[in-house]
Amino acid sequence: MESHMLLFLFSLATGLFGAVHGAPEDKVPDSLKDYAFPDGFLFGTATSSYQVEGAWLEDGKSLNIWDTLTHNKSNLISDRSNGDVACDSYHKYKEDVQLLKELGVNFYRFSVSWSRILPTGHINVVNQAGIDYYNNLINELLANGIQPMVTMYHWDLPQTLQDLGGWPNQVMAQYFEDYARVLFTNYGDRVKYWITFNEPSVFTAGYESVAFHAPNVGATGFGQYLATHTVLKAHARAYHLYDNEFRAAQQGKIGMAFNINWCEPRDNITEDIAACNRMQEFNLGMYAHPVFSPEGDFPTVVKERVAMNSEAEGFTQSRLPSLTQEEIEYIKGTADFFGLNHYTTFYGSPLTYTGEPTFTKDVGILMMPDFSWPGSASIWLHVVPWGFRKQLNRIAEIYNNPPVIITENGFSDHGELNDTGRINYLTSYLTEMLNAIHEDGCNVVGYTAWSLIDNFEWNNGYTQRFGLYHVDFEDPNRARTIKESAKVYAEIIATKQIPERFREE
Repeated sequence: MESHMLLFLFSLATGLFGAVHGAPEDKVPDSLKDYAFPDGFLFGTATSSYQVEGAWLEDGKSLNIWDTLTHNKSNLISDRSNGDVACDSYHKYKEDVQLLKELGVNFYRFSVSWSRILPTGHINVVNQAGIDYYNNLINELLANGIQPMVTMYHWDLPQTLQDLGGWPNQVMAQYFEDYARVLFTNYGDRVKYWITFNEPSVFTAGYESVAFHAPNVGATGFGQYLATHTVLKAHARAYHLYDNEFRAAQQGKIGMAFNINWCEPRDNITEDIAACNRMQEFNLGMYAHPVFSPEGDFPTVVKERVAMNSEAEGFTQSRLPSLTQEEIEYIKGTADFFGLNHYTTFYGSPLTYTGEPTFTKDVGILMMPDFSWPGSASIWLHVVPWGFRKQLNRIAEIYNNPPVIITENGFSDHGELNDTGRINYLTSYLTEMLNAIHEDGCNVVGYTAWSLIDNFEWNNGYTQRFGLYHVDFEDPNRARTIKESAKVYAEIIATKQIPERFREE
């Protein structure tokens, strides 16, 4: 669940919503056109280590923060489940590769478990069994004509490092560089796409609220900003390490997977436009602006809002740590592509929050969907394809049209094999992406469907399913079964077009 979803859930809980408008006429998707995907366009699908691997204490792996949360605070998980076994991909990776081959994807995005590679969290102890597992997975992918796209960090910090304070502790930037060195050294000869962090605005929120994500530290108003400061420096250190020591020989690319949902001004008035802009800058700009903007640094509105609120709250300095000019220059330009995770759209309008310092108070927005939009198994996820196109255009405009890889996009249901909702989502969102490419000139070079298989969906446990393949979690063998959406996605990949039956008006 994305960090600004907290704003939406808070709105539901407090009843701060009324009727919202439907999509304005000029936002109704264009007639579905016979567009082809550009030559060289990359198709893939994705998972993450904690969500699929299982084998939680096998072969030298140590505890991570999600192991700790699910075992010690299982009440925070909808069905009180955990990822101890999950999809058992640690043992069934060859079967999963055959699913990927069946889809015909160009790449598979997966993440490495830091605590499986470095059980102490530090570079002093390298777990050979962990190194071997990912070597075997990478080699199996390549033997089947599939490129690995590796995420270094998808939320599962070793508990030993959280015991040192986790991401708010700036020493973590050095530890992450050490970890990156191990990955580049062992896998960089075969891995050509690296993602340093997945959705930093989500996992840093684990230091803001005790309601959702690990590590479940309630340092409201401070923790997320402190963690963000460290994460940006950690990303830059990994990028410069690759540039200085590995790129010449390995010839790979490095980016970050940012997450943002489109915010449509509720009444298209100045205040609503400003509120949606704040939401974009606090959730996307706080991480993308330092890397992709010509000037670097945090967005101006973020710095001004937090400083203003901090002063009003009686603090002598902003709760958002400043980046020095040296840090700004070090972080700026440290990405070869823009990774984008996008799922849905909300209407936004300003709302003043009072009380203690919080991230929500700093953003100052009420976000709500139009409940006439098609829904999903997730309360926050509605099907709004036109918002996807608008988000792509904003990124192109703000950040000089960088090469964008959609690193996540997907739909939740309850595991139906005839998953018509997912098929509608997939085809409609891909259509709007094609419109953005062909009509608007957006530089989108790849697309990743989330996810390959049903998996552990964080605080929602196994109650929501995003997979193209069904997993039977009651079966000790975790049997996989193809869904209709996987067949449609395979057809799109094979033909490089949206099937004609989904292009009818």
